Amino acid sequence: MQLEPQAFDRVLSSMCTEPHPVAREAAERFLATNPGDPGTYPTIAALEDDAIELLGEIAGLEDPAGYVTSGGTEANIQAVRIARERAETASPNVVMSASGHFSFQKAADLLGIELRVVPTDDEHRVDLEGVRASVDEETALVIGVAGTTEYGRVDPIPELGEIARSVDAMLHVDAAWGGFVLPFTDHEWHFDHAPVDTMAIDPHKMGQAAVPAGGLLARSEGLLDELAVDTPYLESTSQATLTGTRSGAGVASAVAAMEELWPAGYRSQYVRSQNNADWLADALEKRGYEVVDPELPLVAADVPTSTIDALRAHGWRISRTGTGELRIVCMPHVTRDMLASFVGDLDRLEVRASVPVAGDD
Repeated sequence: MQLEPQAFDRVLSSMCTEPHPVAREAAERFLATNPGDPGTYPTIAALEDDAIELLGEIAGLEDPAGYVTSGGTEANIQAVRIARERAETASPNVVMSASGHFSFQKAADLLGIELRVVPTDDEHRVDLEGVRASVDEETALVIGVAGTTEYGRVDPIPELGEIARSVDAMLHVDAAWGGFVLPFTDHEWHFDHAPVDTMAIDPHKMGQAAVPAGGLLARSEGLLDELAVDTPYLESTSQATLTGTRSGAGVASAVAAMEELWPAGYRSQYVRSQNNADWLADALEKRGYEVVDPELPLVAADVPTSTIDALRAHGWRISRTGTGELRIVCMPHVTRDMLASFVGDLDRLEVRASVPVAGDD
């Protein structure tokens, strides 16, 4: 096979990044191990325990339960599954913001549960009054997002926790992207800030682990028991994961990255990424675009669709928000030089678009 993987030098909208060198090396060493069979592969099973301990430290949970998932989608589906199994009603519902990840729609379809979507406010966060109006005695789960995929916003997690408890529902926080930058901000988002029951937090995003390496955290082991199924032909008696067989590459790379970078390395990376986002937002505003203030290292701006398409034709890997804005995620691989080159191409395209064609009136 002669094909080469995608280079990252023009990737500006992905929430995945190049793995840290120590994470890459660890992934290669443990590629053929299976943490889904801890009796056969005890070393990777022990490393998974280390991964959950480190994720718990990052997310403010002293005695965490959980496992390394394939990503945020699996963690979110499992959180909904836990809530459904614990619900004391035959027709449970789940309440979340319109900024919630599309994986929750998958979860609702797979699990046969009603998904109630609440609009966001003018700041792109969930509208709390809308949540209060949507919950009832059959609500099994309230979902908050800590680092939305379109605008990088953080829902008011403590307030969502209060609403969830008022109807005896669980609280899940989707911090798949934001979980590795939020510890260095003033936001209230994790288990120590609110009565969070479960959380999605992905080492393979801002954590710089190799794909796939997501994370599901639970406040207690008992919550994971809701997911357990018997595994009669394995040495372990039950399994709570969704995928069963998993490569140990994600587990090992997550541990390697976190041991290498938490907390100082992640802090310096957050500062660099946030400075890059602020620089880009300022550059776009100076060019007349309306920009959503980058609360986290993610920039959204009302660049015309035609210009976005032209930039893509020039090789830039960029995407749009649901309402059509340009969306740039300042991941660890995104440098100031990359952003300056991007803005330079944007300028040239806009100048070209403004020059009248011969014969036009």
